[in-house]
Amino acid sequence: MSALEKQLHLGRLPPRPPLPGGGGQSGSKMRMGPGRKRDFSPVLWSQYFESMEDVVVENETGKDTFRIYKSGLEGPVLLLLHGGGHSALSWAVFTSAIISRIQCRIVALDLRGHGETKVRNPEDLSAETMAKDVGSVVEALYGDLPPPIMLIGHSMGGAIAVHTAVANLLPSLLGLCMIDVVEGTAMDALNSMQNFLRSRPKTFKSLENAIEWSVKSGQIRNLESARVSMVGQVKQCEEAASPECPKAIVEGIIEEEEEDEDEEGGGSVNKRKKEDDTETKKEHLYTWRIELAKTEKYWDGWFRGLSNLFLSCPTPKLLLLAGVDRLDKDLTIGQMQGKFQMQVLPQCGHAVHEDAPDKVAEAVATFLIRHRFTEPIGGFQCVFPAC
Repeated sequence: MSALEKQLHLGRLPPRPPLPGGGGQSGSKMRMGPGRKRDFSPVLWSQYFESMEDVVVENETGKDTFRIYKSGLEGPVLLLLHGGGHSALSWAVFTSAIISRIQCRIVALDLRGHGETKVRNPEDLSAETMAKDVGSVVEALYGDLPPPIMLIGHSMGGAIAVHTAVANLLPSLLGLCMIDVVEGTAMDALNSMQNFLRSRPKTFKSLENAIEWSVKSGQIRNLESARVSMVGQVKQCEEAASPECPKAIVEGIIEEEEEDEDEEGGGSVNKRKKEDDTETKKEHLYTWRIELAKTEKYWDGWFRGLSNLFLSCPTPKLLLLAGVDRLDKDLTIGQMQGKFQMQVLPQCGHAVHEDAPDKVAEAVATFLIRHRFTEPIGGFQCVFPAC
């Protein structure tokens, strides 16, 4: 079973975010406990990327603005496409790792409907539309003479990378990399996706709370990456536009007050709890930036026929997986025929590039050097995989 299917089927995700002090303790008891040793505070993008830019794409109907994060000054451009619900910030730690190994330039893109990108029709997440977005952003950045570009995409982003390549929207494309996305596994996982999405918390009381949940639930196994990546996945609730957010606060207050009343001295505890809740009400909760459940009609279009599309791309190709047990027939035959390079990175979750950024950077760097697309720096030594 693939990492994605394990995440969907094992039901490891808690229905609610963890309480700051752990367990079901009251606010006063949590403050009396020992301090946390793990730091769940958010980290700024600027610690990993050199610059941030909003790229304006104009057409006959108006303007769209796409957020990108950049690093590097020379070498081929690695155009990074994130998975569904994530953002360009999911590539932050990977960016630091790859920039220190090879000469390259990084462009990490917030796809439409995600992160800080603002488009007129964010609900249109069809593969065709998002592939055109990628081509339009590259054209806006580089004009008619784009530099050599390698497309790297994770999950949904991997599918969009393939659709972009097949549509020949990047004339300077020199390579293609998909990370933990296989047609057969993805199509099977779609049946459980709605249950997976319903199992996630709808709100978090803070960014720290969201980061803590992402690590403890296994969505992101690398705390360093979670601290920068989750900022791009959640946003502050707008009370006027999102009436369900205040409701979530009230429900939590009622449940905790009922539990406190059963304890000895419940009156004073309950009073302190209400005071704490008054402060909580003043805070803005955080919720997901995109409601992935509403994008279901596009899921099939992202992944159906993906294996053959990937194999049909004439450029050198790399497939990075968390496991090979669900590699489908077409890709198995293609790999045996040497049509692409494959590398398995075990002990990772579905977010392979976040869980093991150094290993992914090493694999990508080796791939680029092997094809003479770039040069190593900092004494980096290639480690060629067995498959």
